[in-house]
Amino acid sequence: MASTSDGVSFAVKVQPNASKTCAGGREGDFLKIRLAAPPVDGKANEALIEFVARRLSIAKSCVHIRSGISSRRKVIQVEGCSKEKFLDFLAEFGSWETHKPERVESVKAKT
Repeated sequence: MASTSDGVSFAVKVQPNASKTCAGGREGDFLKIRLAAPPVDGKANEALIEFVARRLSIAKSCVHIRSGISSRRKVIQVEGCSKEKFLDFLAEFGSWETHKPERVESVKAKT
C-alpha cells in the first residue's frame, strides 16, 4: 500500500473464473480478489475495476490498473477515496497478522 498525491495504490492478486466475485483475504503483500469473470478480452480487469469502485463507493473512472494488465498480480491506483472508506475496504480482507505465512520448523526427535 502506498499513499500518493493522486490517491492510494495497492497490490492485488486476482483469481479469475471464481464462483463469485469477492474479497479473498491476503496473500503476502497482496490483497486477494476472486473474480467470477474469465480472463478473456479484459473481462476480468473490468470486473476488478468494478469491484474496487463499488466497494469504495467511487466512480470506475477513479480506479486504474497501473501495472499487470495481463497478469494475475496487479497494482491498482485509486483516486478520490477517503481514508475511512479505504480502511473499511482493507478490513474486508482481514488483518495482516492473521494472513502472515506461518514459519514451520521441523524438529527431529532424539531416540
